[in-house]
Amino acid sequence: MLRNMLRHSFSAVHGLKEQSLMFMTARSMSTKLFIGGLSYGTDDQTLRDAFSSFGDVTDARVITDRDSGRSRGFGFVNFSSDESASSALSAMDGQQLNGRNIRVSYAEERAARSSFNGGGFRSNDNF
Repeated sequence: MLRNMLRHSFSAVHGLKEQSLMFMTARSMSTKLFIGGLSYGTDDQTLRDAFSSFGDVTDARVITDRDSGRSRGFGFVNFSSDESASSALSAMDGQQLNGRNIRVSYAEERAARSSFNGGGFRSNDNF
């Protein structure tokens, strides 16, 4: 019984290590970068221009507040190749752009929003 528990425990840990390695490999092979610490004066074109020397930028977007239209201070840059994204990350992380030191990292997928009770029904509705 103890042997089975140890075998199961080892398999679970080994599986987690493999998953972590696969996640890190996939993450390092990303073409989408997160850019944080942007000045409020930075727009999409400025962001594109700042990163285009590292390769073909397919999309550059500063995220704005939907009500005010003002920058939220971060954005995303997509490259056509993993190598370009990696070079840009190494060179631009911590550098100044429009007077602010920016943070550059690989973008992570946003978790799906929960649709708990999202059908418009309140939990106290009586049918």
